[in-house]
Amino acid sequence: MMRLAILGASGHGKVIADAAEQLGWQDVIFFDDAWPSVKENGPWSVNGPTERLIERVSEFDGVVVGIGNNRTREEKQCELARAGANLVSIVHPAATVSSRASFGPGTVVFANAVINPCAYVGGGVIVNTGAVVEHDCVVGNFAHISPNAVLAGGVKLGQQVWVGACASIKQLVSVGDASIVGMGAVVTKDVGSGVTVVGNPARIRRQ
Repeated sequence: MMRLAILGASGHGKVIADAAEQLGWQDVIFFDDAWPSVKENGPWSVNGPTERLIERVSEFDGVVVGIGNNRTREEKQCELARAGANLVSIVHPAATVSSRASFGPGTVVFANAVINPCAYVGGGVIVNTGAVVEHDCVVGNFAHISPNAVLAGGVKLGQQVWVGACASIKQLVSVGDASIVGMGAVVTKDVGSGVTVVGNPARIRRQ
């Protein structure tokens, strides 16, 4: 029996669990630091906090982090890696991923997403429902490409970048580490690190 542990009893975690079961994982178990207040995540049980997962990590054929927050996901994935977890990627059977694309451990790719040839997606990345990562893109570790967002050819995202739902990024544009591209934004020029851009064309949002 293939056993999968998911750290993070969230809605995002539910989507990972559902995809995993469609891929043939027979036993999917959640862990969450809100336990014991949270003992269920939909139809799946929550069996304890991070510490308990680390104690039991050898019992699982695979482990993945189901936390949407990029920084927290990185912290938890690194903690699990140090504990010797077998960090796996979950690619929904309805996603289209080129055999000439590649991605790192702990990445999840949801239904109707597309990753085209020669794209590289780092570790711990979320390629959400219907998102498109075109040819020759480079996506940094622990980024999140939200539903129906589009990265045109050759786009480069830094680490922990969040691209909002339905946003579009023009070909060959770069977005720096930890920046946020707002929902529906159209990015036509390079974006620096640690900023938020919104609108069409996208501009830096002033605080």
